[in-house]
Amino acid sequence: MTYQYEAEDLLKKINEGADFLDLARRFSKCGSAANGGDLGPVESGRLDEAFSEAVSKLAIGEISPIVRSRFGYHLIKKIN
Repeated sequence: MTYQYEAEDLLKKINEGADFLDLARRFSKCGSAANGGDLGPVESGRLDEAFSEAVSKLAIGEISPIVRSRFGYHLIKKIN
């Protein structure tokens, strides 16, 4: 599980120019870490409600603010 303070630190690094994919590979606790956090195609009904809602509000290429779900804290980058 990712904690809020970890997500805050990573968001700060992204805002300072760090690469999202690199940080996801290094710090994500999700099985998608090896793919830079890429979950691949996911049906919206299979996502946590808070995660799904955050994704629906993002434009392609945009990174979310910190999102809290039942699995922890997330930073989401919508790629398509």
